[in-house]
Amino acid sequence: MNTFNPLGIDMKDRSIEQILPLHLTSNFTEELQHKKIVCLVDGEHYPPVTKATLKVLEKKGADIIALVFLGGTEKIKNPVEELTDDTEVKKKKIYIGSKKEKEDLTEKAVIEEKPELVIDLSDEPIVNYEDRFKIASIILKHGAIYMGSDFKFEPPEEKKILDKPSISIIGTGKRVGKTGVSVSIARMMKKEGDDPVIVCMGRGGPEEPVFIDTSEREVDADMLIEIAESGKHAASDYLEDALLAAVPTVGCRRCGGGMAGNPFSSNVAAGAERANKTGEKFVIMEGSGSTLPPVKTDSRIVVIGASQPLDHILKYFGRYRIETSDLVIVTMCEEPIASQEKINDIEKGLKDMRPEVDYLLTKFRPNPLGNVSGKKVFVASTAPEKIMVKIKEYVEKKFDCKVVGMTNNLSNRVKLKEDLSQGLDEAEVLLTEIKAASIDVAGMYAKRKGLEIVFMHNESIVVGGNVESLEKAILDLCEGVLADLEEKT
Repeated sequence: MNTFNPLGIDMKDRSIEQILPLHLTSNFTEELQHKKIVCLVDGEHYPPVTKATLKVLEKKGADIIALVFLGGTEKIKNPVEELTDDTEVKKKKIYIGSKKEKEDLTEKAVIEEKPELVIDLSDEPIVNYEDRFKIASIILKHGAIYMGSDFKFEPPEEKKILDKPSISIIGTGKRVGKTGVSVSIARMMKKEGDDPVIVCMGRGGPEEPVFIDTSEREVDADMLIEIAESGKHAASDYLEDALLAAVPTVGCRRCGGGMAGNPFSSNVAAGAERANKTGEKFVIMEGSGSTLPPVKTDSRIVVIGASQPLDHILKYFGRYRIETSDLVIVTMCEEPIASQEKINDIEKGLKDMRPEVDYLLTKFRPNPLGNVSGKKVFVASTAPEKIMVKIKEYVEKKFDCKVVGMTNNLSNRVKLKEDLSQGLDEAEVLLTEIKAASIDVAGMYAKRKGLEIVFMHNESIVVGGNVESLEKAILDLCEGVLADLEEKT
């Protein structure tokens, strides 16, 4: 009887890995050496093919300590025996569950086995793109590298530099109000006697870390305009924080931002070392956009913008940022920026993902640092166009002034100049955020016109959540950090 043999190979007494020799993608070779590895597998693959790949991994130096079946085991009679027979993995732990349990099973394996590297040998239909981002967030959260045939995700760098109690404030994206939240938090900490220094990182930060000691010189409009006239970036976050929070700051720079939040390059580590040398009690490490400070802190706060797409908040690596934070602050929780339905969806997503986490729903309202009562005011902001009417009404009612003009184009120099030329002539005061072109365009324009310049802080106002107030949430967080440090010593 003839056996169908399309390959024309003598298959007698030959294993499949001998018939079809396997090789690994070149980028794997160095990664495998001397690392404890967990492999993610599935039952959709013919077991001898997966087994052959495991053998090749072992020959390349992989120390495979466990396997995790992500699904498809119903297609295999005996997954453990068929996949691990004649391999070193047979002696190791095998995690088996249904397709619905794949995230929980992966996390259980990573927690128990503590691998340095997790290699994904699975594929569709067991895992899709969305599944892999969930799995990646879980693996990175526990400090391991997640790698597949053509991808690699590493946990963002966290250098152990700080020798003071510390908190980092990160965001799930750009324009979520992270700096405004940081200022509110710094002011609260200062009020409670925790005296913070803020280390900022920005795309326009200084070449070398710059320390601003607010006890020696007040940061004001004249100082910022002087910086702008010298050709430097006068609206960098460290200057904004120093002026609005009235606390010392360290200015740093960064370039690039990875998907999980690692900067491509930065001088933030040197900035953290500078913060160690100040007299302040607490260090606040402030992220930039969705990029994280590459310095380890004792606690972490994540700021989410309700205006962001829901998937960007709860999926992809938004999930990783939430999973690794101790407090969640959702900003811009009001219509027309975000519908009540969307705010409810965000709240539900947070509860489903992190039932135990403290979170606050907030909105921003301008708080001028100078007296504008009875004056004609031109307001310059980065707020969305659709909320500018609310800002006008709030400023006029709360601070007893007349808003004669507005712009939300601080990030667009061309449009900003047009808005200023059309609306600033009637004003007595420029009321502005410290953002983008607020100093080198708006501030210098106002100075030439002889107008008073008043800066405003976007204050966080709590409108919901599971914590009584922002002040209580920050106080509890700081007390928890100090208690943990005391316990360790």
